[in-house]
This record gives sequence, structure tokens and C-alpha cells, in this order.
Amino acid sequence: MQSLHTPIARSAEAIPSSHISKPGVMGHNVDTDNNNATTVSDPQSSDAVRLESPVYKLLIADDHPLFREAIADVIRSRYPDAEILQSENLDAAAELADAHDDLDLILLDLNMPGMHGLNGLMQLRNDAPTIPVVIISAEEDKSIVLQSMTYGAVGFILKSLPREKMTQALEQVLAGQVYLPADVIRSTTDNNRNRRRHIDEHAIAPEMLNSLTRRQLLVLERMANGESNKQIAYTLCIAETTVKAHVSAVLRKLNVHNRIQAVLSAGNIDFNQYLKR
Repeated sequence: MQSLHTPIARSAEAIPSSHISKPGVMGHNVDTDNNNATTVSDPQSSDAVRLESPVYKLLIADDHPLFREAIADVIRSRYPDAEILQSENLDAAAELADAHDDLDLILLDLNMPGMHGLNGLMQLRNDAPTIPVVIISAEEDKSIVLQSMTYGAVGFILKSLPREKMTQALEQVLAGQVYLPADVIRSTTDNNRNRRRHIDEHAIAPEMLNSLTRRQLLVLERMANGESNKQIAYTLCIAETTVKAHVSAVLRKLNVHNRIQAVLSAGNIDFNQYLKR
């Protein structure tokens, strides 16, 4: 499967999103703190801005070519240097995920051939546990949305979202955060007590935490703070492939199936206590 966009060399170290200026138009940058456009003083500085922009590698798995092209256009408008792969069924998506373990995100259609509902999501998460998966679907049933999160998705983006909202959703998940439709967030907010009780029931046992190395604890702490693998690699001054290896080890030692479960379980951990040892 060929990429829609010619890939460029990926930087060895990622830059945290807080240090990155969003590319604007007509030779402008957008100040991410106050959203005020400021003119670039150096007319050649746009090349420097382009080099500083995050370079992501994404897989769009959807059986509708027109939608794949539409979402690819949304991605390119925000991340011009993104490398975009495409697949039209689950088998092809799994093959690409296996061949490209440096993927930053998989956008997965819930109803394309081979998915069989949420079974396809579970299969992909088992085959590629370190690659975040976001469901992108026309399905608006809240129970399906929440089940997707339970089975390892890090977000659920509705195909009916306006272009601007879809761009914001992509920014959010690429920054290592979870994205859910607004009405689902409102309904789940009403059940905060139940969620907290669920977290308490699934708290990580001290012996499991003690089995983690210091580096793995640092990675887990960054995961709990919502950082992506790129951000963790930059903060800890290690390669992104090393971060992925640590994430896999953390998931295995904590006996959880995906990143979201690890983050939820780590919500009440006093990391300073374990890092002092």
C-alpha cells in the first residue's frame, strides 16, 4: 500500500507540542498561547518552521476511498509533512501496522470489511499494542463509543464532525490525550463516582510497581500525564523505539492490555515514593 504523501526523514528526537509553533498561512505562525497571528520577520524562516513541525506517520483504515482522501486532506492541512498510509480492510491494516511499527496513530473505521464490530479493534490492539488506535466512524451509539474505549481505543471521532473540530480531535490524540464526542463526555461525567470506584478496584498492586525498573516507572508517569511516545522520548532523552519497548514492558508487568488501562490504573500512584528507592 503506497503512502499518499512523500515521506521525509523523521527527526531522531521529537519536540514537545508546547515548544512547537503551529504552521499558519501566508508566511505567518500562530502563537499557540494566545492564537494571535504574528508575521515572520525572516522571509526564509518558513523553512525553519517546517522543520520544527512534528512529523507524524498515520494509517487511515477505511473502505471508502473518498473518505480516506478527505481525512488525509485534513491531516495534511495541519501536518504538511505527515506520512499517510491507507488500507481498505482489516487484514491490510494489520499488515501495514506490522510492517510499520513506528506508526504514530491508526484511524480505524468500525464497519469496514474484516472488522466484525469491535473484534477487529481487539485484534489490531493485540497485534500492535504500542500503536494508538482511534475509531473514526459514523456510529453515534454511546455504548459503542464506550466499549471501543474499553477495548483499547484512545479516541472516537465521528465522521460527521466539521473539518475544524476533526482537526482539533487529531491534535488532541496526537498529543497523547483521549478524545471523545462531547455528548459522551457529558454522560460519563455524570458517572464520575462509578469510574473512581472502578479505578480503585483495579488499582495496581505495590508488588507490580516494584517490579518496574526506574526507567519504566518514569515512562509510566509520563504516560499518566498524557504524553505521547514522542514527548516521552524527548523528555527522557531516549529514542522513541526505546520508549515503545518500555511501554510494552510496562503493559506486560502490570497485566493490562493497552495504554488506556495502564493510565487509568496509574491515576492514584505516588510516583515519587517509588522513584526514591
